[in-house]
Amino acid sequence: MTHLWVRAEQRENETRVGITPEGVSTLMAQGITVTVEACGTRAIETADYVATGCAIAAMHSWPDAPEDAIIFGLKELPEDGTPLRHTHIMFGHAFKGQISGQILLRRFQAGGGTLLDLEYLTNDTGRRVAAFGYWAGFAGAAVALKSWAAQQRGTFCAPVSPYANAEALKTDLARDMQAAGNAPTTLIIGALGRVGTGAADLCKAMNAPVTGWDMKETANGGPFPEILSHDIFLNCILAGPQTPVFVPKSALTAPRNLSVIGDIACDPDSDYNPVPVYDRATTWTAPALRVHEDPVMDVMAIDNLPSMLPLESSQDFAGQLLPTLSQLDGDQDGVWARARATFATHMAALG
Repeated sequence: MTHLWVRAEQRENETRVGITPEGVSTLMAQGITVTVEACGTRAIETADYVATGCAIAAMHSWPDAPEDAIIFGLKELPEDGTPLRHTHIMFGHAFKGQISGQILLRRFQAGGGTLLDLEYLTNDTGRRVAAFGYWAGFAGAAVALKSWAAQQRGTFCAPVSPYANAEALKTDLARDMQAAGNAPTTLIIGALGRVGTGAADLCKAMNAPVTGWDMKETANGGPFPEILSHDIFLNCILAGPQTPVFVPKSALTAPRNLSVIGDIACDPDSDYNPVPVYDRATTWTAPALRVHEDPVMDVMAIDNLPSMLPLESSQDFAGQLLPTLSQLDGDQDGVWARARATFATHMAALG
């Protein structure tokens, strides 16, 4: 019998969860055993999971879970170097050559465990079965607009923190925008995807004019002077070898209206970074990085944006993922089999 163990997140500012109490009830009705760790900061209260009748374990007790338990979380595990003996479902960030990812894979190698990476759970057409993209775009656009509004006041974007819900975020942002005056113009690349849709919806809610681009508009490879004519540019695509550079370093000293880049994809360490004007992710404490003074340019590149809206992003992601979790016993569509094969390929390459 499958045993799913839902761990409490251990990353700072991370209060999302990948399954709702309703989802727990669904899995239990199918005969899957579910254990949920208690957590006082989770976006969904522990009491709501207690009401399902599932087992409740102490917070962060997953290392002592039964050998056959599948440990389910979202973000990184503590970097303590301990061998990992369980099967883990999470975002591992370990299959693109990242140094931290190689260290994580070594831990699985040492413990004999398995990583089923949420980023690599795909259907038979190659599309991810669940993603936080919409809320990453929504929150990322909000912080980019906050950065622009701060510039109008001659200051930097203030620290950000989680909001109770999207309405609370919009109410707070509306005050910033009202104080700034006219709304900025925004160009979104990747406008037809989940991330771009979320970004566009937030901009429209703030009455900020949006120009939406996708693959068609960037097919010529650039340069893209239209980006520099907008006040804000939002990058909403994951770059690859064929992705052109959208904002080169030369743009920093070029004539431009552009003063805020929201790199929602946030991959500054990649060789394919399409906005190579910055070299590190930004943080909740310092959301915007000043990369040029005159004319001013700030980059927003927070790497866990959906955590700003933990309730909506949890509910959305959990709803997308539940049908796949329900297949843990049977794997009818091959999603879990593909994830195991991906892990095996990278472990073999590890040597």
